[in-house]
Amino acid sequence: MLSRKPRGRKILAAALVLVLILCLHAGYSNFLSLSYFLRPVWDTPPKPFDFITHYFAHNLSRSDLCELHNWEVRETPRRVFDAIIFSNELDLLEIRWRELYPFVTKFVLLEANGTFTGLAKPLFFAKNSYRFLFAASKLFYREIWTRPLLENESPFTTEVFQRQQMDRALVAAGIEEGDIVIMSDADEIPSWHTLELLRWCDGFPSPMHLQMRNYLYSFEFLVDEKAWRPCVHLYQPGATKYGHFRRSDFILADAGWHCSFCFRHVSEILFKIRAYSHADRLKASRLGSVDAEIRIQDAVCKGRDLFGLLPEEYTFKELVAKMGNAARSHAAVHLPLWLLRNAHKFKFLLPGHCLREYDP
Repeated sequence: MLSRKPRGRKILAAALVLVLILCLHAGYSNFLSLSYFLRPVWDTPPKPFDFITHYFAHNLSRSDLCELHNWEVRETPRRVFDAIIFSNELDLLEIRWRELYPFVTKFVLLEANGTFTGLAKPLFFAKNSYRFLFAASKLFYREIWTRPLLENESPFTTEVFQRQQMDRALVAAGIEEGDIVIMSDADEIPSWHTLELLRWCDGFPSPMHLQMRNYLYSFEFLVDEKAWRPCVHLYQPGATKYGHFRRSDFILADAGWHCSFCFRHVSEILFKIRAYSHADRLKASRLGSVDAEIRIQDAVCKGRDLFGLLPEEYTFKELVAKMGNAARSHAAVHLPLWLLRNAHKFKFLLPGHCLREYDP
């Protein structure tokens, strides 16, 4: 009897250790979910934007459009530099550049051989440059060679480095004082008439953010109209720095589309997730598991959050409103022109076509 007690205690201790390990494994995800749920308690919302009403209708003259915004029409249009640090959004980049081509002076594209999270990355644009020959005369392309992250470095270390490289690339591309520079990700697409307005009008604040409609996986799931990170600047040498954060209190309403995780292939979605700067979300999900592709396809068709986390909102009312799957939309109006002109090619981005391809 005495010999069984130590053995029983060892088994009990081993079981407790196993339970503790499992709790710690699940605890990180639960901690993040709890943190997001309690955000209205512990966090303060940012200062509200000053919205600039956006007017547009076909057949309105430039002078009429500028006057509606209380701006002055110019005699000649400004030059425009569209600056992107590229990941792997090839389809959206094609749609974006086709949308903006007549209005952009120079497309400045930087592509790195590594992700923000330190993973090796193919040069997707370089390998598919034949798709963008239509823009070759306006393209300034530069490859960036990045090193692996050190043990104490976060993905934002690489992100800051790449932004600094973009500052240098803009100068090399020939940007001058007073030119417009668009700072946004490839999946944040300004509408053509937004760019036309800014080219021909004087008087808008600089920098100025662009409000965009937030879509998830395709233009079937409209999440909200709160995308604000895209920004336009009137370039000032030595003062204008590339970034993807809040730069101003001013925002132009309804200026384009943000289509998050809008990819043709499941493998592209998985790559983007693993390259994500917010690596904590990946740790909290099961997207590193063997059934990741199945889980991704299911999420894409249901409009469910890939990471299984609660929305990041500052009021309980907004948090509850966004819990669950995104609302499905059957509307496909006011979308990028090239997308609708080539609906068969890009049908995966349109309502009713959620199934993704598995071979890139």
